[in-house]
Amino acid sequence: MTVEISTHDRLEVLDVTAEVAAEVPSGLDRGLCTVSVRHTTAGVVVNEAERRLVADLVGTLERLVPRGAGYGHDDVDDNADAHLRAMLVGSSVTVPVVDGRLDLGPWQSVLLVECDGPRRRQLAVTCVAT
Repeated sequence: MTVEISTHDRLEVLDVTAEVAAEVPSGLDRGLCTVSVRHTTAGVVVNEAERRLVADLVGTLERLVPRGAGYGHDDVDDNADAHLRAMLVGSSVTVPVVDGRLDLGPWQSVLLVECDGPRRRQLAVTCVAT
């Protein structure tokens, strides 16, 4: 299954938990749900969607991997920072499914981390029974 998400800023974090949860097949009582971003300049994580933490993540990525810092790949696409940020974040997460629902902790959300927006992004959502 594929979930499409539109992003609006070059670097932003979007809570996609509801979109992912909607892809858990009915009848799947227990299993695993893997969410993978199908792009090399975006990532996906499980963490808290609290606005100040999200701003901290954005600021940290900007400080760790500044745009225009002389990366070789910038000669090709001028987006090396986005690729490097996405590599630090990671491209997939796996969440348990219990009683037919994503078994996230009370403060956990599935977050798409856009590093080269605005763009239309695809998340591959694969759920299997265990």
